[in-house]
Amino acid sequence: MKSDIIIQLHKNFEDYAHQIDGEEFWFARDLQGLLGYTKWENFAKVIDKAKIACQTAGHYVADHFPDVRKTIPMPKGAEKEIDDLMLTRYACYLIAQNGDPRKVEIAFAQTYFAVQTRKIELIEKRLAEQERLTARQKLTLSERELSGLVFERIGDNSGFARIRSKGDAALFGGKSTQHMKDRLNIPDSRALADFLPTITIKAKDFATEITNFNIKRDDLRHEGDIASEHVKNNLDVRKVLTDRGIRPEELPPAEDIKKLERRVKSEEKLIVKQAARLKKEK
Repeated sequence: MKSDIIIQLHKNFEDYAHQIDGEEFWFARDLQGLLGYTKWENFAKVIDKAKIACQTAGHYVADHFPDVRKTIPMPKGAEKEIDDLMLTRYACYLIAQNGDPRKVEIAFAQTYFAVQTRKIELIEKRLAEQERLTARQKLTLSERELSGLVFERIGDNSGFARIRSKGDAALFGGKSTQHMKDRLNIPDSRALADFLPTITIKAKDFATEITNFNIKRDDLRHEGDIASEHVKNNLDVRKVLTDRGIRPEELPPAEDIKKLERRVKSEEKLIVKQAARLKKEK
């Protein structure tokens, strides 16, 4: 019997969810009934407590509890406008946490919204991790192309390292590659980019892509010209960042990209094993 109630409650919460631009929300008037409140006045008090909790947690209340007006049908074909709220999943979670725990609906909602919120957090975290891995792979390719172009045109195996170093100094406000590695406690044997946050990796990649394009377009063949081009592109990218309050040299280090890659691959293998086991159980 208990499992039947849980299944029905889960279906109810899913059925009353709405979406705008991919964002889920629930109407407060619908949630009132789902949580077992018969009087709006009593439920409104719970909402007020949830708003306080939201503000205390450092979130904007208007982002999670926006006011709306809703038209409802009345007897004899008449209509009436009532106050309502569009509640995010986080808002619903806070409401459930501040509700009457003696209600079975509240007890279920506390778990339901907590689990669903955690799922979204994990998905967002995985997407961010994958974005960083992809950005690092792309930078490897663009730097490999630059290395090939430099060797082809000046015939010096060390030319690429010198040019990249000058580009780094331009991007990091005059701080050299070694200075940044010292600041971020990066071993000498490892690449600086392996410990940079996604936005800085993308910045380096963008500047390198422009350099590659202009080397070929303008047929640059001297180290000084190529270095000047790369410095200019890094300075331009830096300006875009600093104009928006982002100073690359001040950003904290990110997780070692190799550790991140190993962890993501390990988690993916575990997911595949779990999926296979569930398939067998069915």
